Amino acid sequence: MGRFDDRASQPGRGLRDLLRWRQERRAARRAGPPPPDVPAPRAEADLELLRSPRASLTWVGHASFALRLGGKLVLFDPVWSERLGGLVRRLAPPGLPLDALPPPDLVLVSHDHWDHLDLPTLRRFGKRPTYVVPLGNERFLRGLGARVIELDWWQKVQEGGLELTLVPARHWSSRMGWDRNDALWGGFLVRGPEGTAYHAGDTGFFEGFVAIGRQAGPIDWAMLPIGAYAPRWFMEPQHMDPVDAGQAFELLLAKRFVAMHWGTFKLTDEPTSEPPERLRAWWKEQRLAEERLWIPAIGESRPLD
Repeated sequence: MGRFDDRASQPGRGLRDLLRWRQERRAARRAGPPPPDVPAPRAEADLELLRSPRASLTWVGHASFALRLGGKLVLFDPVWSERLGGLVRRLAPPGLPLDALPPPDLVLVSHDHWDHLDLPTLRRFGKRPTYVVPLGNERFLRGLGARVIELDWWQKVQEGGLELTLVPARHWSSRMGWDRNDALWGGFLVRGPEGTAYHAGDTGFFEGFVAIGRQAGPIDWAMLPIGAYAPRWFMEPQHMDPVDAGQAFELLLAKRFVAMHWGTFKLTDEPTSEPPERLRAWWKEQRLAEERLWIPAIGESRPLD
């Protein structure tokens, strides 16, 4: 029994489900070649903006962001490795060279899956930043010699003028296969003088977005996952599709949607170029203002005004 089994996404997916998915994949390959894997478009990161004290956000790729807020540099789920666990290769390089990144003040890791907790990257940062993680994840970071803060859902901590809150997500955890749900997972609210940013981590759709929106007050920038959702029967409990993400955005009452978790690694069966197309179509159907939606290119930076 995992320590956090009672909080894990339901229905859970086990070995039988995984074998069924693999069988479906083999059948699909026999029916015809899959569509090509198309990475997200790239842009040149604005290093001058990133190094300045001005509030800004840069998409590194997948769930990795560099947030400048309150003069501090905050990294979410930083993954600069070429492969995940030595297996899944990146479709596109990180949005900015690690050597060009200013030293981070805070590193926030949402959970222990390989595409979110990347130890080779974290070892490059070493003990300089403070790491903030959900309960049970500190053990992965002990070798860094750094200060690590563990939080439960809804716990807050003040760091360098920023208020950090770990919030629930509909997901699960496992690093090695035999440690399922031994560590907690979640998203982060980061409140600073310029506004509030929300990073959802990995999550399926759930009504908890209402409570997160209420807890945060106005969310200025909501980073929400839009990829890794097919086949739906397998992924629905743990990953949102673009329509789910749009509905989550509405429940959060957020001002701006920032898309993530697509076009960087091929993890599931949907065409890699499909998530932003579906999100744009849904956005248009809902008649939402175009300026409220940002689907960044890898490496794209924007000031948070």
